[in-house]
Amino acid sequence: MIKERVKMEVIGLEIPIITGDEEYSLAELISKYPLFDNDIIVIAETVVSKKEKNVIDKSDIIISENAIQLSKKLGKDPEVVQVILDESNEIVKLGPNFIVTETKHGFVCANSGVDESNTSKGIKPLPKNPDKSSDEIRVEIEKITGKKVGVIINDSMGRPFRKGSCGVAIGVSGVTALWDRRGEKDLFERTLKTTEVGISDELAAAASVVMGQSNEGIPLVIIRNAPVPFNGGTGKDLVRKKEEDVFRNL
Repeated sequence: MIKERVKMEVIGLEIPIITGDEEYSLAELISKYPLFDNDIIVIAETVVSKKEKNVIDKSDIIISENAIQLSKKLGKDPEVVQVILDESNEIVKLGPNFIVTETKHGFVCANSGVDESNTSKGIKPLPKNPDKSSDEIRVEIEKITGKKVGVIINDSMGRPFRKGSCGVAIGVSGVTALWDRRGEKDLFERTLKTTEVGISDELAAAASVVMGQSNEGIPLVIIRNAPVPFNGGTGKDLVRKKEEDVFRNL
């Protein structure tokens, strides 16, 4: 017999284009949608960066000789390359038309997460502190609505050994980020010894399916009835320490 066990909703919401000049906060805007306890609100990082005015005018960028030389190799604008370098702790690897870096947040990704998409002008880095941003948004939403919610800020990143980008959580508040299931039993009563689930990454990826990667105009997703714990956590919980990264230490 087949029995229905879990039904999770992923609801994509269209919102006004964010410029950063709005008189209302993101939390105030999100709270206009009817929310329930344990809803998880996933917000595209682009919206957060723009709202926080974290968009850099090309004319304000001072280009280094290193950026000029790298731009010639990569076929990228030197201004973009300079921002990539400015947003990084180190270069991990040069690709054919991208730079794999460790960002100031500790994320290892292409181009420090910097891009020019979905902005009318300028170069857009990732939010400066996505965990802080997600926490502030969550606290304000809970104050306005009286509902207990989780907030995830997501971005699309490539993955080693796999083609295609995938949604990941870069900021997390209120909901578990890394679900440690070690010590639990499987279906055959064997004890789980190594199972840690990047549950916020999985939620971020689910939201990205609805958000899309082009001109869909859906930067906000509500995930409802997700079978996940709300024990708290941060995006930093999902970052593997450099000394534990066997690929970077080869």
